[in-house]
Amino acid sequence: MNSTAAVVSPAADAPPGKEQQAAGVGILLQISMLVLSFVLGHVLRRHRFYYLPEASASLLIGLLVGGLANISNTEANIRAWFNFHEEFFFLFLLPPIIFQSGFSLSPKPFFSNFGAIVTFAIFGTFIAAIVTGILVYLGGLTFLMYKLPFVECLMFGALISATDPVTVLSIFQELGTDVNLYALVFGESVLNDAMAISLYRTMSSVRSNTSSGQNFFLIILQFLETFVGSMSSGVGVGFISALLFKYAGLDIENLHNLESCLFVLFPYFSYMLAEGLGLSGIVSILFTGIVMKHYTYSNLSENSQRFASSFFHLISSLAETFVFIYMGFDIAMEEHSWSHIGFIFFSIIFIVIARAANVFSCAYLVNLVRPVHRKIPMKHQKALWYSGLRGAMAFALALQSVHELPEGHGKTIFSTTTAIVVLTVLLIGGSTGTMLERLEVVGDGHNNELLSYEEHHDGYVAPTYEEGASSESNLKTKLKEFHKTATSFTELDKNYLTPFFTSQTDDDDLDFGGSSHQSRRGGFYDL
Repeated sequence: MNSTAAVVSPAADAPPGKEQQAAGVGILLQISMLVLSFVLGHVLRRHRFYYLPEASASLLIGLLVGGLANISNTEANIRAWFNFHEEFFFLFLLPPIIFQSGFSLSPKPFFSNFGAIVTFAIFGTFIAAIVTGILVYLGGLTFLMYKLPFVECLMFGALISATDPVTVLSIFQELGTDVNLYALVFGESVLNDAMAISLYRTMSSVRSNTSSGQNFFLIILQFLETFVGSMSSGVGVGFISALLFKYAGLDIENLHNLESCLFVLFPYFSYMLAEGLGLSGIVSILFTGIVMKHYTYSNLSENSQRFASSFFHLISSLAETFVFIYMGFDIAMEEHSWSHIGFIFFSIIFIVIARAANVFSCAYLVNLVRPVHRKIPMKHQKALWYSGLRGAMAFALALQSVHELPEGHGKTIFSTTTAIVVLTVLLIGGSTGTMLERLEVVGDGHNNELLSYEEHHDGYVAPTYEEGASSESNLKTKLKEFHKTATSFTELDKNYLTPFFTSQTDDDDLDFGGSSHQSRRGGFYDL
């Protein structure tokens, strides 16, 4: 892959004035595509045209401009500004998107479904990666497709199991779907990125080492260590920020700029801290966003609160749109290996099968331990299965595989991933609205509000248990004890954590969860 070379060589050869001019043209093209994407997205939303979501439109714009640049032999030093660099994606574009997800999260549906989310994200992603890898390997053995070594098939299964929520969730918000379904899709897609990265890196180390058996056995343990460590670092940074803004006295008029600057820096500190420790920055910054909205946000002045909400929504929207433009342009400009069409065709079939194995097996396990009124209905399971489109995370990992694997293998995986990303974003993203309507999971546009969450009992709401049930299994008894623990945590949060980390009282109102609803300061479950 020549991504790095494309950046370095033009700078070395071109005169300084020419290089600066090329940079200006490249940045001008990027800004023009961003403007076009936002305007087109607004027009599509205004006319309720869900067959081309904003993310799909951005990808198409990138593909179109990249194709035109390729045909017109655009100068290399201009093209260099559009090469997709996975480091730039992971370090600069991804953090604001994930933080905004946690910052605007409605915590009650998320945490009341947290067990199911973790099951889908950890166990389900593991199932999807292994099933995909085994099917791709068997396909190679039976000469259905290009043959790859088993470990490389598992690497491909790991990277292609990372789902992208941007397109689907934007349509979920527009149409107003059940908050539990939204929480499941959002939570799984965010946390399974960390699982996919962990699996991919583990398989990569297995390939480079000979002790594959031991490493393979420790995959889940390594991920759990990474997840717990990342969550702890994210929560810790969030608590530190809450204490700083509570006691530093920054909420006076002439210190608003300083207060806002510090608030913006903490999420990046959390992300880079986790990455520096070899943990998952995605998980860390997600929980930093949740904690900072719950505790730190109320310690800000009103002006800084308005700025923080607007700022993170702004840069998140810019980053999401730019990712799809960036990806589309790079797809059109990169060299691909289209000689193995069978590999692409059968891989698409295999990931559909693996996604079904992931969703329906995990839903079955979750429903085993849930009471009747909290079981995940089949229509939500089908929506979960259908919403597993692939995006920038799979694309970035596939780009890494080009550097790590032999040229023919890496390019085959990269081209296959590219085709899957384009097809899923355009086809699944464009048909999500129709799918939601046919499955009858579309609400009246207000289902994201907490009032609706508590009034609708046909879905799976916060756990409640009847005392004195005649036939309770040991598993349900443990689940009941867990619910009591959750209630105890709610009381702990209300009576100790909130007074300690915030300057708010129980009678103060707080806009918790973004623009979706208003809630009173209480616990994660007492909203």
